[in-house]
Amino acid sequence: MNTPRFILASASPRRRELLEKHGLSPEIIPAGVIEHEDPNSCPREMVRHNATLKAREVAGRFPDALVLGADTTVAIDDVVLNKPADLADARAMLKKLSGREHTVFTGVCLAWKNAGLEEYFCETSRVVFNRLSDNDITRYFSRVNPLDKAGVYGIQEGRDIIIARFDEPVSNIMGLPAERVAVRVRELLKRPA
Repeated sequence: MNTPRFILASASPRRRELLEKHGLSPEIIPAGVIEHEDPNSCPREMVRHNATLKAREVAGRFPDALVLGADTTVAIDDVVLNKPADLADARAMLKKLSGREHTVFTGVCLAWKNAGLEEYFCETSRVVFNRLSDNDITRYFSRVNPLDKAGVYGIQEGRDIIIARFDEPVSNIMGLPAERVAVRVRELLKRPA
């Protein structure tokens, strides 16, 4: 029996690397969708909407494949922090996060059209930032490009400067709770389509 196709509906190199670290090698086919990114949205609902939108769009094109859609955002004080518009916006976001706890939300949707399957879950992680001076932020920016990251940071880079502590799994904060996803994907790929 042939193993069904497994597609990651994302161009995110971090998500691909996390899956590969857990022994999965998805095909990469980014979804052609416009994500909902209203900062006043409920973060849990926003990631659900976006992850499902991505998975459904790619599953519609490849109905014989198991498709993974995911979306991650950062929220503090019930406000979603999307990717910053520029460095000034990034600096303002880091000042808002400085010395405080926030939540990372990752929505995951698995869709397999021909198998009549669509599953969703949301993983959350708490992250506490160090108190950041202007010099700390400048030093962080010298090591990390904050402009391509929701919530202005990636835990895999410059962690020693900005982060005091965080909940596991760290993979969720990176953009995909890979341990949980890998277990479920393996279960689904073993069943007949």
